[in-house]
Amino acid sequence: MRSPRAIKIDKAANRSRATLWPHARSLRAKYAILCVMDIDRGAAAIEHRGLPRTTMKKFLATFFFVALSSLSIIALGADQGGANADSFGNGPTVDTSSVIVQLKGDPLSTYVQTQPPQGRKIDFNSNAVKSYRAQLSRLRNNFKKWLQANARKAKITGQYDISLNAVAVQLNGAAKSRIERAPQVAHVEYQGVYYPTVCGPDPDLGLISAIDAWNVNGGADHAGEGVKVAIIDSGIDITHPCFSGADYPPQTQLGDTNFTNNKVIAAKVFNNKAKSRGYTAQAIQKHGTHVAGTAGCNYQTPATVDGVSIPYCPSGVAPKVLLGNYNVFPNDVVSVRSEDLLNALEAAYTDGFDIANISISAGIRGIQDLLTKAIDDLDQAGFISAVSAGNTGPGFFTVESPGSAARALTAGAVTVGHYIEVDVTDNTNAATFHAAVGAFGPNADASDPLSDNLGTFCGTPTATLTGKIGLIDRGDCTFSEKIRNAQANGAVGVIIVNNIFGPPTPMATDGAANQPTIPAVMVGKSDRTSLNGRTGDSFTIHSAKSYFLNPADNDYLYGASSRGPTNVDFRVKPDVTAPGVNVLSSIPLSFCGGASCWEFMQGTSMASPHLAGSAAVVKGQHPTWTSAQIRSAIVNTADASVQDPNADSPNTSLSDVNAVGSGRENLLSAVNAKVAVDPVSVSFGAVPSISGQTKTYNVTLTNLDSSSHSFSLSIADTTGTGVSYSVTPSVPLAAGASGTATVTMTADKGASVGFHQATLNVGDSGTLAHAAVFTYIK
Repeated sequence: MRSPRAIKIDKAANRSRATLWPHARSLRAKYAILCVMDIDRGAAAIEHRGLPRTTMKKFLATFFFVALSSLSIIALGADQGGANADSFGNGPTVDTSSVIVQLKGDPLSTYVQTQPPQGRKIDFNSNAVKSYRAQLSRLRNNFKKWLQANARKAKITGQYDISLNAVAVQLNGAAKSRIERAPQVAHVEYQGVYYPTVCGPDPDLGLISAIDAWNVNGGADHAGEGVKVAIIDSGIDITHPCFSGADYPPQTQLGDTNFTNNKVIAAKVFNNKAKSRGYTAQAIQKHGTHVAGTAGCNYQTPATVDGVSIPYCPSGVAPKVLLGNYNVFPNDVVSVRSEDLLNALEAAYTDGFDIANISISAGIRGIQDLLTKAIDDLDQAGFISAVSAGNTGPGFFTVESPGSAARALTAGAVTVGHYIEVDVTDNTNAATFHAAVGAFGPNADASDPLSDNLGTFCGTPTATLTGKIGLIDRGDCTFSEKIRNAQANGAVGVIIVNNIFGPPTPMATDGAANQPTIPAVMVGKSDRTSLNGRTGDSFTIHSAKSYFLNPADNDYLYGASSRGPTNVDFRVKPDVTAPGVNVLSSIPLSFCGGASCWEFMQGTSMASPHLAGSAAVVKGQHPTWTSAQIRSAIVNTADASVQDPNADSPNTSLSDVNAVGSGRENLLSAVNAKVAVDPVSVSFGAVPSISGQTKTYNVTLTNLDSSSHSFSLSIADTTGTGVSYSVTPSVPLAAGASGTATVTMTADKGASVGFHQATLNVGDSGTLAHAAVFTYIK
């Protein structure tokens, strides 16, 4: 027997379907309605795929949120591109119980004898205005008499003569069509119903619990307030809404004030040929504006990508920070020398900035170069540098300078499971796949049989693809080359299958002159098995684009994220990971014809500004904490949630400290940190296998709390054989005090060659912080 709750759910679901179904103009919209009908039942229906019901409920709830936002846009006519995507899900858009009735005759604002001169207001004391107002009043009285005779229950509830010559009418059962027949009436329409602009949850910020962290200290209005972040990159476009200074108090502006305002308070250029070539701080390239938006875009700035309205309003990690444009890639410059970076760093420090973001890397991998030394020294002088680890992974020993600096806040990258997609449909079997779109279209639907899986299709392939859609694996050569090869062999379109788990990504060109012209999209690795079995089926690559979010694709390590340990001294790097794949942020308006301009990008360059913005939020809430304490708060409270993109199956955790550092940052945990660990990880370097050694390493703990703690310390998660660790069992500290704990590493003779790691846990009635411990046996 069905439960009363089940019967109630079904009745509500059927009402929802009856209300919404007529407005659903696409299969996706209709599917959204079905998802609305019962998320719990939907989760159960697909539980057989191996995912827990609770996981599927969260996924379907998120899908419902996104899909219903699209549906409400359809119902409002926004498929023509004119509506604001923020207005979804608030209820009805019209009130059919009341109308606004426009009466014949102009209002005061436009009537020829009462319209004020330009720059003036209506003179309500003039005889002309008084006379015309009396005339309009008589017209309204005549309409009121008509209502009393022809629609007695209808009542006038509002009267207007300035902006409109109109009245508001509560129908009370009268038909709108009857009101339209009154001789005084020009037009009748149902009253619109409006709501406060509400933006959906930002999946990027949600991943790192940023909004929860803001709410610890007054919300978005205070997130990073008063903290200054220098963006050492390719400039910041102050004309982008992300960087409007309109809501900021007046600020001292430094450098070239053509490129500053009260949000971006400094604009300087650093290049040894800047004067001779007339370089300015203007943002010509995309990178710097994108990075700056991630760190500090103004709160809830509406976004559109490729004509698709994003169903949330992006914000920077620290939306109230003040930014500095320290442009080391002016004009079309694509490389920077150490001296320019040093000049930019010292200028930012002199100008009073607190934090620098350096989404820049070079293949210098020695024990230390002078740029890394400069970053270490500035950190000790109260200046934090968030730095990208580099994009030369997945091999070890690939972390690059200056991210290799011991005191840099070095970022590896993880995925965010959202993107702009098109549907790829198997028409033969009525199956649909979600594909990410990038530089290769599509601009029109492409329908033809699917080819066999062609592998990576690099080099000089010979497969004949005339009249087919090529199924190609990612890897070994550029996307442009693969697609160009397919086109040369007769393909009408290309589906590229990602070679790692996580979301598919928008593909970019390789910059060559002869780019392919056939449509090409990317699907996820999880679709590989299914697609490989569909050779010969009729497929369509659709051209209609939409926003797609799959939370199951979050938190996979970026395949190219550089990994440690550092060369020579074998320290753990990166320190921590942050969102860096499919990160949506601002780009200069010049790339979008002057409109609000946004793009999804990937790389550790996109992860680093998450850490810079996080450091600003932590510093804003804890202004007395040192640079080392702020870095520790971010690194040593991270979540152990990173997934392995190269595993044999999805949702396989990745704990290698030289791939993920301490995990994926959690900003809420960082602002609530109770203890700081310095350094943020413990590295014993290289130990010969035949030697057998014992080494010690002193770690400084600082009590960040307002009350005393007796911190307990322990070692867990030790890997490998022949290496063991121990630690001082407890360190009692008064509020604000610091003390030392000693970590001891013992390597047996003949210990197994390779990487050995463990976790140092610091707690007091639960774990408060954790740090990576590492030894390389060679």
